Amino acid sequence: MANSACSGGIEARADGRAPSELRALSIERGFNVYAEGSASVRWGNTIVHCTASVEDRVPVFLRGSGGGWLTAEYGMLPRATNDRMPRDVSKGRINGRSSEIQRLIGRSLRSALDLRAIGERTVWVDCDVIQADGGTRTASIIGGFVCLADASRGLKKKLSLAKLPLQAQVGAVSVGKVRGAMLLDLNYEEDKSADVDCNVVMNGKGEFAELQGTGEKGFFSRSDLEEMLLLAREGMQVIFALQREMLDLSREEEEIFDGFF
Repeated sequence: MANSACSGGIEARADGRAPSELRALSIERGFNVYAEGSASVRWGNTIVHCTASVEDRVPVFLRGSGGGWLTAEYGMLPRATNDRMPRDVSKGRINGRSSEIQRLIGRSLRSALDLRAIGERTVWVDCDVIQADGGTRTASIIGGFVCLADASRGLKKKLSLAKLPLQAQVGAVSVGKVRGAMLLDLNYEEDKSADVDCNVVMNGKGEFAELQGTGEKGFFSRSDLEEMLLLAREGMQVIFALQREMLDLSREEEEIFDGFF
């Protein structure tokens, strides 16, 4: 785990982690026998099940374009949190938070896929939160990429492609400022009391797909942002290494990932 020193007043966190340490992170790949790709992510007390499904059609606005699409759906099971939440279907509409998160997941993973290479097909990435303790959107992106990589393997074979239809390795992590200390990978208690909360989505070259930074209790400085991004980069190295290990890359695939983070 990442272990560099961070400034601020918190030396020890409630769960015993150092400021720059990730929670225990594991990925179980291939848990769903039907999906083209699946991954169950356990990150501390957060558990997210992700699947990738491929359809031989695209949205109306892409018909005839020759290119494909990727979209995501995200939801929390009723007892994923301390209090039971009704399913969106029982309310007749998706809630605003879920809608915002699934758009983030879709944008992040779409940047990793070569949409022209897959033709007029859609990859659906579904992320279901079984248990939530912070970081559900970042866990969804991490697991979603593993699913996408496996679905890409299937597309490579089906379409006789020369290489995987992937453009980048993608991962995500949260960072924040809590009571003056910069912390990596916020759990729920840290997140709800954070002065600054930032979700960072990066590719394997250290470039950003998305930054979601919010001054929850006021403003934050450029130096705060730079410190958070350095912390995120350090944690991302651990995440990318785990994704690669779980994917059990072939020599050919190693060459495709070569040059990534």
